[in-house]
Amino acid sequence: MKNIDWKSKLTSRKFWAAVVGFVTPTLLAFGVANDTVTQVAGIIMAGATMIAYIIGEGLVDANRTNTEENKESEDEGNG
Repeated sequence: MKNIDWKSKLTSRKFWAAVVGFVTPTLLAFGVANDTVTQVAGIIMAGATMIAYIIGEGLVDANRTNTEENKESEDEGNG
């Protein structure tokens, strides 16, 4: 089995839309009230937004750190 790139999955809008697309009809099939289903879908999407933001910012920060370290090592090599 192939390794799953969880960073990519958790930041994918398509993935979270699929999760909501699965959870919503499942809750409706079990007779959960429409208001509750709407709230659950909203909570999932809010959580997805937060996860995507955190991972995205982490990647940006990591890239910035790597860029700064590479620049410093180049400066030391030229000195």
